[in-house]
Amino acid sequence: MSATSSTGSTAGRYESTTPTVGVEEEFILVDPTSWLPSTDNAAVAETASALGMDLQLELSRCQVETNSPVCQSIGELRTHLIDMRRRAAKAAELNGCRLLAAGAPLSGPSRFEISDAPRYRQMGERFGSLAAEQSICGCHIHVGVADRAEAVQVCNHVRIWLPALLALSANSRVHQGSDTEFASWRAIQWSRWPVAGPPPYFESAADFDTVVARMVDCGVMLDERMAYWDVRPSCHLPTVEIRVCDVQPTADDAALLATLGRALVATALGAIDRGIEAPNISLENLRLATWVSAKEGVLGTSIDPVTTQRISATELLRRLLIHVRDSLDETGEYASVESALRNKSVTGSGSDWQQRTLRQVCLRELIARAIQRTTPIEPARMDTHAGPAPD
Repeated sequence: MSATSSTGSTAGRYESTTPTVGVEEEFILVDPTSWLPSTDNAAVAETASALGMDLQLELSRCQVETNSPVCQSIGELRTHLIDMRRRAAKAAELNGCRLLAAGAPLSGPSRFEISDAPRYRQMGERFGSLAAEQSICGCHIHVGVADRAEAVQVCNHVRIWLPALLALSANSRVHQGSDTEFASWRAIQWSRWPVAGPPPYFESAADFDTVVARMVDCGVMLDERMAYWDVRPSCHLPTVEIRVCDVQPTADDAALLATLGRALVATALGAIDRGIEAPNISLENLRLATWVSAKEGVLGTSIDPVTTQRISATELLRRLLIHVRDSLDETGEYASVESALRNKSVTGSGSDWQQRTLRQVCLRELIARAIQRTTPIEPARMDTHAGPAPD
């Protein structure tokens, strides 16, 4: 949810048969003395600019956002994610705060000051407490799809797998100092917006535009940029944007999600080329499955959105892996992704780490450890695969 767009965050389509990819990551700024969210995002963004980095403001003054360049490999993307996290963390430190990758603030009040940007001020005036309480952080994956009509059809194919991605990415169990007992509290908070969560099935780009225009006319959105569905054709970039994921505790975790997101889009493009239509799964089924994934996470129960059968999240991810295997094989990423998912089935996601750590240490120590995990300290390496993320 950037106030301004950046061409650096796109993933335009190249001649390669493998789509390009880019990632946007939202972070919370934390005061290392009080361990409460810091509201210095404008100063941090200004410092980042001096360091050669375009750091975006977010809706809340305790948040910033990074935007990767267009990348043709996951190894390239991972290197950029590490570099951006390091530079954003440096800019935060120079302003007396720290960078935290968590889907929701681990401590602090329920309301935050709105960032000083015209669009965000307008949102604050229109949506009141809903905007003031919007201090949650996501990981948005942009995959290059230049044709908009095709992008709408890709979204129809990808929407079925949104609950699996949410379960895998959950990183917001602890909020305001308490265990919410939801793996992704961010997803629950996010669902309060009128155009959020899984999208409907759209017959065409014209159908999509008609629905969005109707919602703008109704006054529930300022404009088309507020169509906050969990997957959508970008309104200003030649991409499909997957928005369902919490921001990830580590750059490796974000790279894993980007690998799966790109594979899902590549698989959808292949299906479209063969004339295969996406199954028109009901929005009610998808909402049910998404809610269960937000509650249970990667180590719990999931719902198959096609049959509404209760299955484990591990089984849902196994089915996802089978679904995208050809695309992962094409890029040589299958073995590393399979290994990473196997690891997640044991260690869990960021939310499971939060829960375990809070049981062992005080809240302040949890925040300190989460900040340490956010920014890697080892030298960046140029991988071609997304390996398992450390617990």
